[in-house]
Amino acid sequence: MVGRVGPAHLDLSEAHRFPNRPVLAGGSLHWDVLGLYQGVLDGLREAARSGGVTSVGVDSWAVDYGLLDADGRLLGNPHHYRDSRTQDAAPRVWDAVSAKELYRVTGLQHLPFNTVFQLAAARGSAQLAAARTLLLIPDLLVHWLTGTVGAELTNASTTALLDAATGDWSGDLLGRLGLDPELFPPLRQPGEVAGELLPAVTRETGLAEGTPVVTVASHDTASAVAAIPADRPGFGYVSCGTWSLAGLELDQPVITEASRAANFTNERGIDGTFRFLRNIMGLWLLSETLRTWAAEGLPTDLAPLLARAADAPPFAALVDPDAPEFLAPGDMPARIAAYCERTGQRAPADQAAMVRCILESLALAHRAALRTAAELSGRDLDVVHLVGGGSRNDLLCQLTADAIGLPVVAGPTEATALGNVLVQARAHGLVADRTAMRRLVADTQHLRQFRPSGDPNAWAAAGARIGLG
Repeated sequence: MVGRVGPAHLDLSEAHRFPNRPVLAGGSLHWDVLGLYQGVLDGLREAARSGGVTSVGVDSWAVDYGLLDADGRLLGNPHHYRDSRTQDAAPRVWDAVSAKELYRVTGLQHLPFNTVFQLAAARGSAQLAAARTLLLIPDLLVHWLTGTVGAELTNASTTALLDAATGDWSGDLLGRLGLDPELFPPLRQPGEVAGELLPAVTRETGLAEGTPVVTVASHDTASAVAAIPADRPGFGYVSCGTWSLAGLELDQPVITEASRAANFTNERGIDGTFRFLRNIMGLWLLSETLRTWAAEGLPTDLAPLLARAADAPPFAALVDPDAPEFLAPGDMPARIAAYCERTGQRAPADQAAMVRCILESLALAHRAALRTAAELSGRDLDVVHLVGGGSRNDLLCQLTADAIGLPVVAGPTEATALGNVLVQARAHGLVADRTAMRRLVADTQHLRQFRPSGDPNAWAAAGARIGLG
């Protein structure tokens, strides 16, 4: 994406789009990270053709990493967080650090694929023994672009190895888990210059020599939250794509036994903020359903499916989107049907009913997460901002507004890219502060508002059916 920023304009254009296909090899699920890096180079080449490029910033998903050897070479393709190797890894961590203590130090929601558990699964491997540096995915790409080594803070905070109080790697945790502190590079703050593009990269892409790579909020959700077009503090957000990240922006973490029991996370945002949120299995359920239907030769055009789902009977079947059986790739409609039958419900009868089931279930999960976040933090909510790809889905936006009983402002769709660009722009002095960044988004991007309707009691009863009351 190429962003152009001025006092009263903020424009994005797509320079290049390329696939991100996980690869199952040797019984393990991996990222094709070299293919992704080639896609980045191709995208930078297209960006160079579109005009002058002031700087580059890289963001991606969280928790996954590459290991470098003593020569700075990548030791194999990074594992995918959906790989099954972490299924039994948590007890190995908890033998050294209890779940309660891990949360007390890091403030991180328990997810079976957090980096700490991935490293526990890799314990004893030749690859980990040979490793000298661990780089999260965006840091790995920055390394290849600039030759520099560092760990950006917002993404590092998703590893469950960062001390929430100090904002630094926890030496105590690393020691007790048998991890070499030298494996973890110095931390970088969003807005720092990581380095300049290497000569080989400028020759490959046509970008100018000396083009800086600015450290942005490299966790995609942190970038998305930075671009939320809020004009007052009483807002909640849902960054909705493959995952739904639903929560609040706070000045301090909330690390209590109640927040641990509710499985809430405290991840770093820009400017010393914390993203107090819950990860919810988002539109992954719908995308895997559509992929399965496509393989079966069934219709997958989303617009007519959504129109039919809007007319389908409400609350006919519901699932907890975070049920563990929905995590791995596979036949999602069959899994949803099995869940419904196991919980005494009739499985969705057709495609429209299946889509309705998924979207109502997500809306209920959004409702539960935002209400719990407000309760745990003592904050009042008066509006919800739904950003990311899910903001294009009118039915999901309306159902979310109905479920939580608050207006939902939908958009921008490309919140992550906008947040990335705005942190770069601020580093160049083009935007003053976080308030100005958000005002610029609100003034320049297409936003839509959905007002709540329907019966709040019906939503409460529906949520109670799946433990999301």
